[in-house]
Amino acid sequence: MLAGAGFSQEKDNIKWNMSVVKPLSVELPRSMVVVVTSWNIPMSRFLNTYVFKNAMKLGTFPAILLTYTASALLHGLSFHLAAVLLSLGFFTYVEHVLRKKLAAIFSACILSRRCSSDCGHQHQKEFWVKLMNLLFSLLTIFHLTYLGSMFDPGVDEQEVEEGYAAIHTIQRWSELGWAGHWLVFACWIFYRLIQ
Repeated sequence: MLAGAGFSQEKDNIKWNMSVVKPLSVELPRSMVVVVTSWNIPMSRFLNTYVFKNAMKLGTFPAILLTYTASALLHGLSFHLAAVLLSLGFFTYVEHVLRKKLAAIFSACILSRRCSSDCGHQHQKEFWVKLMNLLFSLLTIFHLTYLGSMFDPGVDEQEVEEGYAAIHTIQRWSELGWAGHWLVFACWIFYRLIQ
């Protein structure tokens, strides 16, 4: 029972590891993958263990969709939250496959997660590699801002308390010209072209 509160014991070594978030990985992200695994660490581990890994036999994309659907259900039956979480899933998937493909083409450390020091990529610390990672970080910050803008209450505080209606989400994204979604679609098209 104490394991749920962050308690773990290995032989005689007792640990209380209660980290829930890695703030720098969220505020200064390398990628969407890092953000979603650093935001709510216990929930991320739970979903990874019990949903994502079990769904991987269906393929990566279906596993991501099932994982984000499970997350949306665990957050409550809200169109608003489900739309944001499923968009986050799409954004994360597209960024992951694009970076994986670019890393293979250029043999560069530009994967969603930081490479280990013995990764085998030919280009690891060159200026252009750092620039590519910075550009993907800025893209991630843009996406987080875009998705986070759905939670701006505006002037109607009662709407926040009662929960956002579906029209709120559609209207907000329409006001923003669906910019984040179009940008992800462009990244996906680019990924398909370089395959």
